[in-house]
Amino acid sequence: MSGAPFDYWEFFVAETRRNPAPLYEQFAMGVARDDELKAFANTVRAGQPPANILFAAVHFLLLRGADHPLRRFYPNLNDGRRADDLGAAFPAFKDFVAMHRDELAPLVSTRVTNTNEVGRSAVLHAGFRALAKETGEPLHLIELGPSAGLNLIWDRYGVRYIRDGDFILAGEADATLVLESELRGDGIPPVGATPHVAYRIGLERNPVDLSRSEERDWLKALVWPDQVARFARLKAALGIRVGESLTIREGDALELLPDALSEIPEDAATCVYHSFVTYQFSDEMRATLDNLLVAASLRRPLWRLSWEGTLSGEAPLLLHGYRDGVRSTRLLAQCQAHGAWLEWKAWTPA
Repeated sequence: MSGAPFDYWEFFVAETRRNPAPLYEQFAMGVARDDELKAFANTVRAGQPPANILFAAVHFLLLRGADHPLRRFYPNLNDGRRADDLGAAFPAFKDFVAMHRDELAPLVSTRVTNTNEVGRSAVLHAGFRALAKETGEPLHLIELGPSAGLNLIWDRYGVRYIRDGDFILAGEADATLVLESELRGDGIPPVGATPHVAYRIGLERNPVDLSRSEERDWLKALVWPDQVARFARLKAALGIRVGESLTIREGDALELLPDALSEIPEDAATCVYHSFVTYQFSDEMRATLDNLLVAASLRRPLWRLSWEGTLSGEAPLLLHGYRDGVRSTRLLAQCQAHGAWLEWKAWTPA
């Protein structure tokens, strides 16, 4: 017996409730009932999520100064203040789209969700500490889909893991940006000194040129406007990123990966990692990534830190080990998609 057919907009509404975003919940519920807007959203590039792109395109124009009554519903554009008549938000949204359709159309049809949510580094910190305990240091890291590279420099941020008002510090206490993540359950992620990273590189089909204000504004537009704290994190992370010299190669990550691996000594602790990237891959592409690492592990051990969301709303942090052509997988943690909380599972077989 087959299950109910997948309804994308129903799924997205559920996402706005799991990761509270009342404004986007209103938009998504409205679009779900509007065939014309759904058709417009579906003009996105293959593999891109229609809601994220359409809502970001509208947000982008507002960030760049579009004057419309819709602005008053965006907390990030109103010093955190929230409109008390949220039911009027969708009619304003629909009117804005109608008025600015010519400007929105090229954004919707060409842009991608290269979100760089720096809060995810709170989870990556824990994953890489767990990896270093197993492999030793230094780490050699390849990130798939790093966008602007904000999570390629995860070790430049400090982290406070908070439980019942107390916190455990990971990373440097005097870091310019200290991320906070709630600890759920009884487990405690590895803390202590940040592992040394000897090599880091990003492989990105659509790298973000941070020297261009348009590209910086698109990164901001991808942040959900209800979640005001994310904008402050993004601003702080961009300030740190500007001072870093990173290698981010442009192109298809699966095509670039073999050469990137070949540059790392075979006896080095090497990890490929990605967060909320492979959901945009086809099944064939996901299989290709796995097969590439299986084949490469015939010559050297490799690891892969994978953090991807699921249709059920879970976001498991998985550590895959590849050795002698065989893959093993362990569940490290269940996490909120932006790193707001994690439940450490400590080496549970997946």
